[in-house]
Amino acid sequence: MGYKLYLEEARPFVREGASLEGTPMTAEMARAEKALDLAGQNVSVAMVSGGDPGVYAMAGAVFEVAAARGLPLGPESGQYEISVITGTPAVTAAAALLGAPLTHDFCAISLSDRLTEWPTIEKRLDLASQAGFVMAIYNPKSRGRDWQLGRAVEILLKNLSPQTPVGLASRLGRAGQSTTLTTLEDLPKANVDMQTTVIVGNRTTFVYQGRMITPRGYLGKYGPPS
Repeated sequence: MGYKLYLEEARPFVREGASLEGTPMTAEMARAEKALDLAGQNVSVAMVSGGDPGVYAMAGAVFEVAAARGLPLGPESGQYEISVITGTPAVTAAAALLGAPLTHDFCAISLSDRLTEWPTIEKRLDLASQAGFVMAIYNPKSRGRDWQLGRAVEILLKNLSPQTPVGLASRLGRAGQSTTLTTLEDLPKANVDMQTTVIVGNRTTFVYQGRMITPRGYLGKYGPPS
């Protein structure tokens, strides 16, 4: 089971005899409920997510539904054994392609206000940029949410330089994978969609020969290399 786009990409790895059930992007809870219904009938279910299942993905939804239903978990339950198989989070995949933007403290913030109220997202953007975190921005823009990224940039510019480096990584690990370096002031003009992860640097982040780097502080502590 899974979002239909991810399920199609996973098709070559599905074992013979298994059935595939894809659902739309906004059907996460229905997907989790159906998976647990099937598990209750002694059916083995694999829930497919993009990136890592525990980062803005389906692991949380499955556990939330299981907890709300009061289901017994673990092998000893004899029925519901949920295993989370770790993947590569989009933020670390993006960082590897862009250089080393996450070497110091960072956070991840989703711009989707479908489940989180927008004022809460604004507060997180403001405080994270004040605190000096590098920020990985998930779900930056979709056809139905096309203004949030511009508003996010307005908030970040209160605390960060317009020339703050920003890295864009799209379609990670899939056909059409690409990366782009831009600046905070130019981010609203960039080609960004729901398959793009945006990494906004902090006050120390810089670009060297096409690579985005956030120093940890080694040179300041130990001096320049010999």
